[in-house]
Amino acid sequence: MAKMEIGKESKPRFEFRTFGQDFDEIHYLLSRLSAPVPEKVWERTSKEIYILSKTNDINNTKIRDGKMDIKTFVTEQDGLEQWNPLMKGEFPISKETLVNEVFPAFKVDMPELTKEAYTTEEFIEMVKANKDLVAVRVVKLRYGYMVNETICEFAEVLINGARVYSVNSESTETDDILKTMKDTGMDQHKNLNYLQAIKRVIGWIDEPLSNEDI
Repeated sequence: MAKMEIGKESKPRFEFRTFGQDFDEIHYLLSRLSAPVPEKVWERTSKEIYILSKTNDINNTKIRDGKMDIKTFVTEQDGLEQWNPLMKGEFPISKETLVNEVFPAFKVDMPELTKEAYTTEEFIEMVKANKDLVAVRVVKLRYGYMVNETICEFAEVLINGARVYSVNSESTETDDILKTMKDTGMDQHKNLNYLQAIKRVIGWIDEPLSNEDI
């Protein structure tokens, strides 16, 4: 069994993640149970734009630092999700990439493309013009941990300015994730990925986050 290392490539991982408003106890246990982690993952901040599609939940598309990253859902095992990279690209992004990879991932009609390449701003305008797509601004403050050889985090997340919190555990070994979930209390919550959480926050899914009873 290969040892998990934060920031290192590995075979496809499984993940448990959830979103809600109060994970203080889980965060405390993550910090107490964690093995030492590299200083670079103690605390990280990022600003991203997620592109949500009403027509699919299997492709996760985000833009960060002028790059587009699309991951696709592969399978579910023991209630855990596995996602694999589908596409990585940089802006300006080519018409060919938009036609062959990006818009097919959204599963929406192709817009009229009159240029050979598009900037981030031009791409966002195309998203805004499509009734089945929306661009959502997400700011993440993440604290990294390593529990039971699984990569974990506690995150404060702003979704179009709405503040929510997230905890996760991921690894190539599902048994290690399940143990971490039990040890920290994550197993009392439902698995919600970023697509599911954002759609709840913006009103596309009429269901609460994990520990919201309203």
